[in-house]
Amino acid sequence: MITHLFVYGTLRPGQPRWPFLETFVVDEGHDDSATGTLYDTAHGYPAARFDGCNKIYGRIYSLRFDRLNEALELLDEVEGAVEDLFERVAITTSSGLEAWAYQYCGQTEFSEIPSGDWLSTLS
Repeated sequence: MITHLFVYGTLRPGQPRWPFLETFVVDEGHDDSATGTLYDTAHGYPAARFDGCNKIYGRIYSLRFDRLNEALELLDEVEGAVEDLFERVAITTSSGLEAWAYQYCGQTEFSEIPSGDWLSTLS
């Protein structure tokens, strides 16, 4: 059973959707990365595809086991999984943890973020 979530964009601390995740995390998490490509949608949020050979930088969180289903159900809705914008996929992070992450489902006609770090585009 996967009990971790890898976040790379608006679910990160200090970002607009962090409050949706915050109540479900066990601790402060830690920096991690995953293989893939990160894109700037120009709509105030990034889009990731977990394929290719680049790195996507973010944080990984252990989710509260007693609220895991509730957390994933809410996050699926918040991240647009129910509208086919993003889908929850299982990935393995660079630190070797199996985690859920949200992958963009549409055409990636966006600009790539070469650094692989969404927060680097905000400064």
